[in-house]
Formats: sequence, structure tokens, C-alpha cells
Amino acid sequence: MQVPCSSGWRLRHTRGDLFTCPSTDALAHCISEDCRMGAGIAVLFKKHFRGVKELLAQNKQPGECAVLKSSDRFVYYLVTKKKYNQKPTYDTLRNSLVSMREHCLANAVNSISMPRIGCGLDKLKWENVSSIITEVFQDTNISITVYSI
Repeated sequence: MQVPCSSGWRLRHTRGDLFTCPSTDALAHCISEDCRMGAGIAVLFKKHFRGVKELLAQNKQPGECAVLKSSDRFVYYLVTKKKYNQKPTYDTLRNSLVSMREHCLANAVNSISMPRIGCGLDKLKWENVSSIITEVFQDTNISITVYSI
């Protein structure tokens, strides 16, 4: 399913393993400020890309976005809460997406793959999250593919 927009932006949904996305896509997921990444898909990001010390050194607060560069792609860590055991808010998610959008625009990133961010262990509602993603990215040429298992 695709949601096309006049700017060329689109939100696509696909079933499958996020880590099989095209190597040209940036990747994104949500983390806490403490960078614990001890549960859910965050564990796989930590295993694949490491860089916890580098992420911590960026000193990002909730509502910001930490970034690692892996090979020729950016990996975005949307900081949506202070501690790993807390839950994010829609506001911190929106602000971290805006931060990611600004980095994408500054670095010519036009394709991002991500899971249903904020909706697994973080318990946000996908209908609200997808509306926020649309609101933040609809006036760009950045396409987003959301992977579900």
C-alpha cells in the first residue's frame, strides 16, 4: 500500500525483514536517551551497527535524532524518551522525526526504511504515528518504507 503525495513523497508499507531493505536506504528506529537498546528491534540495530559510545557522545535529548554512518548509509536513532523503561510521547516522536528530516534534507537522503516506530514495546498507536510521519515528510521528496513482520 502506498500513500502518494503531490511532492513526490510517499509512505509505503511492506511485509518482511527490515534489514533486507535496499542498501541505499537510510534506516531509522526509536531509542531512549540512555541508548540501552536492550529489547525489541533496537537489539538488532545495536548488533548490526554497534556505535553505542558514539551515540552517547552525541548527547541527544528526547525529541532529537542521533545519527551513525554505516558504509554508505545513515542510521537514524530517534530519541523519543529519557530512559529505556519509559514510554515516548507523540510530541517527542514528532520532534525527533523533524530532526531526522532536517538531517536527510541536508545530506541528500531520499529513502528511509523503518519498522512501525513507537508502536511495538512503546505502545503508540500506528494510526497516529503514520499521520505524524505524513505531516513531517509530505512536503519533501523523501520516501519512507515501513516494514512489518
